[in-house]
Amino acid sequence: MDKKTIGAGGETLADSPPDYSKSLFLPRTDFPMRGGLPKKEPELLARWREIDLYRRLHEAGRGKPKFVLHDGPPYANGNIHIGHALNKILKDS
Repeated sequence: MDKKTIGAGGETLADSPPDYSKSLFLPRTDFPMRGGLPKKEPELLARWREIDLYRRLHEAGRGKPKFVLHDGPPYANGNIHIGHALNKILKDS
């Protein structure tokens, strides 16, 4: 037996929630709405290996003072990641 929801005006509403995406005013862009990270990440890593990005960054930082982020556990969202560093740097600067 299907249960139907009755709206305030007495109309029968669909079992699935309404699709509000058509009611939003969003800009039209040439890039896809989804990032496609599972496909994109291997391409990015291959490109970075191709241009030897790690070595280039390492050389660019040679002779500069080291930056050490002193922060410790516990982390509410698991292990420390770059987001923690960004958050601390932005808050403290």
